[in-house]
This record gives sequence, structure tokens and C-alpha cells, in this order.
Amino acid sequence: MHRPRRLALATAAACALAAALPAAAQDKPVELKFAHWLPANHPLARTGFLPWAKSVEQASGGSIKIAIFPAQQLGKAPDHYDMARDGIADMTWVNPGYQAGRFPIYSAGELPFLHDKPGPASQALDAWYRDYVGQEMKDVQFCFAHLHVGTFHSKAPITDPAQIKGMKIRPANGTVAQMVNVLGGTSVQVSAPEARDALAKGVADAITFPWNSIISFGIDKVVNHHTDMRLYAATFVWVMNKGFYQRLAPAQKKVIDDHCNNDWAKRVGTDWGDDEDTGRQKLIEKGGHTIVPMSKAQIDAWRAATAPVVDRWLESVKPTGIDGRKALDALKAQLQRTGGAY
Repeated sequence: MHRPRRLALATAAACALAAALPAAAQDKPVELKFAHWLPANHPLARTGFLPWAKSVEQASGGSIKIAIFPAQQLGKAPDHYDMARDGIADMTWVNPGYQAGRFPIYSAGELPFLHDKPGPASQALDAWYRDYVGQEMKDVQFCFAHLHVGTFHSKAPITDPAQIKGMKIRPANGTVAQMVNVLGGTSVQVSAPEARDALAKGVADAITFPWNSIISFGIDKVVNHHTDMRLYAATFVWVMNKGFYQRLAPAQKKVIDDHCNNDWAKRVGTDWGDDEDTGRQKLIEKGGHTIVPMSKAQIDAWRAATAPVVDRWLESVKPTGIDGRKALDALKAQLQRTGGAY
């Protein structure tokens, strides 16, 4: 064989081998700083953050290492979106509802009595919101959206919307705050890590929270009645600093893209949501806690009483230029498609 021919074949073989090697052998190793504001032992850490990080590291052949900063180490809970935007962290877990009014389209996911099982509901929310990400969250690299579903946890049983009048309630987000206000209550605006202290000091009478987080945040020490209905959703996004993403090698970007999709939205929503729902039985087994039953007629009364919150949302999105009714109908259609509708 002629020498040029042998050289060409050798070069082609070397290129093929390089393409087959794991990312770590080709790409410069990077560390991704992932910040969140939950306790390090929170159920979402076990069911979401750690499995996601491990999967990214494995898929990248070890070239993407993830360092997780829990418990507001890099910034306060409401600041996590801007932390990713500004590069204080490379990636963050965000509750957009902590900045009420900033992301009006996304807040449709917070409307009461929309969602049932959080896994299918997360799948629906993520699929729906991808049409609007470029409008509301264009200054970050969007990863995926998911949610949890929660209810009232209080010092006295709550069964009727009329009871909210005069109560002080820590809401999960701005939309739940509107619901409290519509019903005549007062919203106590504190982040989740600050909620136990607010309840213990009597600053709040009740909280809207998912089941198991009541235990992981120690709030079960200060409330003992839990209303058994799917009252609301708190919605979350995982977002990344655009500059960090753009600096990644092509193979590393593909790893991130493969972990920032609707499948991961459903997986995290399911694994965390199912874990949160175990808290209901745990509270029963602890003793000293009352699960307050709710009939369909009672829940229908809550739906009717909270209807003005939907009207307020429709007004809030008018400045964005979208058709709010059409957008909300599309979200409901996605929830029906995935089986996540309440």
C-alpha cells in the first residue's frame, strides 16, 4: 500500500477512535456549581439533585463535575434566578413564585386546583412552558420545569374557605398569596427556610406546603392539622448561566441537553412528588397530627371561592401580549394528556 494511502487510513482511524472515547478523554474538565436553598437532607436532594448530578457526571465521562451548594450558601432563596443569570452559581434551582409578578406567564402553573399527581403534572408544565421560555427567561439557559402539590397545614383545622378571613398564612408563592388575600386572609411573605420560625412565633397561623417537607423543615413541631386536598402547586425551574453553557465543549453540551428535557422534568416531578406524598402517612404514624378529610362538595366550594384568582392571572398576562385564556387552556390540555389534572 502506498504511504499516502496508509497515512490517510491511519488518520481516519485516529479520528474515529477519538470520537468513540469518553468525553473526559477529549474535553477539558469543568466544575458546575449548583446552588439551591433547601436543607442538604431534603427529599429533593435525594430524589432529584443528587441523581441528576451523578447521571451528568457519568454521561460526561467525568468531564463535568458537579459541586452542590445547599441551604442558601451562595445566596437567599428569592435570589437564585439572578444568581444563575449573573454567574454567582453556574446552575440554580428556582421558585419563580418567590418574585411575584416577574414571570407572569409561568405563574399559570401555580393556579389552585389544577394539578393532581406531581409527576404527570410536572411533565405537562414543562412541555407547556417551553413555548414561553424565550419570552420570560431568555437571560438564562433553561433546563426544565417541575412542581410539587401541597395543601394547608395549620394549628386548627381548615375545611371551609370562609375560615381564611382574618388568618395569617405563609403562601408558597405569589399566586397562593393572591388566593389568601381573595379569601380575606393576610399573606406572610417568608421563604421556606424561614417558615417554621414564623409559625412558632405566631407570625403565621398556617402554611401551604407539600406533605413530607413539613417534616424535613421541622414544621411538624408547630402545626398539627393537615387539610386533605390538592390545593395548590409550587412550580420550579432549573436554570443555568448562559456563559457557562456556551463555554462547554460540544459533547458536554449534549450531555447537559440530554439532562434538560421533558423526561427529566417528569422523572424529578415523579420521584420528589411521590416522596413528598409519603409525608401524609408519616404524620399519621407520628401521632398528634390530624388529617382533615375533605368531601368533593367541600372542594368544589373551594374551587368556586378561589375562581377570582384565575381572573387576576388573566389580567396579569395581558401586558405580555399573549392570549391568557388560550395559554391556560393549553396548560389544561397538557395536564389532561399526561394524566396530571386534578
